[in-house]
Amino acid sequence: MAGDPGTMGALSGRPWYAANEVLAFLLELAALACLSWWGFAAGHEGALRVVLGVGTPAAAVVLWASFAAPRARWRPGLPLVLVVKTVVLGGGAAALYGVGHPVAAVVLAVVMVANTAVAETFRRSPGGR
Repeated sequence: MAGDPGTMGALSGRPWYAANEVLAFLLELAALACLSWWGFAAGHEGALRVVLGVGTPAAAVVLWASFAAPRARWRPGLPLVLVVKTVVLGGGAAALYGVGHPVAAVVLAVVMVANTAVAETFRRSPGGR
């Protein structure tokens, strides 16, 4: 993002778009943190706990980077991108629920859905990228 002058121009002229993109990045990081937290707290002992705590967010990163990231290796159509986002972001919210924080999980899920809807609306608006 930093090396693309077209993107920076779009962000500088649209502060709400830029703010929403920053929020999207923070939500992605939160989802990974929740997946890791769940993996380490899943009740297993020893190596399985480490495998889940490290492997679950690592698998989410690979899935995201392959299909949903702005510079994804394979950028499918919007429906599949939304499925990947649902799996990763929704998985983060489900993981938060799984570690015993149901209200926070619902709040996180609602913010994630709203953020994704706003982001896709901005991307398809006449002034979008």
